[in-house]
Amino acid sequence: PMNAVLRLCRFFSTLLAYLLFGVVGCSLALILPVLLRFCPPGLPGQLRARRMVARVWSGYLVWMRLTGMFRVQWHGRERLGRPGQLILVNHPSLMDVLFMISAVPEGNCVVKASLLKNPSMRPAIRACGFIPNDESLELVEKTDAVLIEGQTLIIFPEGTRTGHDGIIRLNRGAISIGLRSARVITPVVIRMNPPGLKRGDPWYLIPSRPYQYDIHVGDDINPQDYLERKPLPLAARLLNEDLTRYFQKETSTWKTP
Repeated sequence: PMNAVLRLCRFFSTLLAYLLFGVVGCSLALILPVLLRFCPPGLPGQLRARRMVARVWSGYLVWMRLTGMFRVQWHGRERLGRPGQLILVNHPSLMDVLFMISAVPEGNCVVKASLLKNPSMRPAIRACGFIPNDESLELVEKTDAVLIEGQTLIIFPEGTRTGHDGIIRLNRGAISIGLRSARVITPVVIRMNPPGLKRGDPWYLIPSRPYQYDIHVGDDINPQDYLERKPLPLAARLLNEDLTRYFQKETSTWKTP
């Protein structure tokens, strides 16, 4: 009976979390344009907007954790947010972007171009200067400029959430970006158990226990180590293969403590 009561509570917490997600997004869309009128133009204003957005979503994550929806444990979080750092993250669930934005409040991020069509998300994306992934030459130029300028850049190289089969499939274009311009490449492995919150999953699909997240910041990769061995296209392929094996191994062997 107690388990049934706890699960019912988590059901209503999940329902409220989805509703709040929409409310927070719409609120940011209305408030950010007003607040940013008092911010300096260019990167200083974007950094201020990113910090605002990060604080809001950090509070949202704290609320979700307190209601028992998930638990999270970080390893090496202090190594994120360095100048010119490219952070490559796997993407098992809906929550991953919020975790990373909260952990790197001044970081830039490559986001899905389709989000610009969402009126509740578009103002925040533009205010923060996030880069839409439209697979164009302009994307490469923007990411190069961001990293050369010394910003931290977050990319989810799978392009979408990992499927139910758990197979990691990385986009080589994201790897090429790191080799071209990043001072350092840092992989971040997000592991969760039980799996869930994937594309197409109904919101009411509540597991029998809270989601357990384990976020591990991996060892730094020096892009020059690959570029000294191969020209850029082949170096990107080699790094892509190494990272695919790394993410696959780290996500498939982990078990909830």
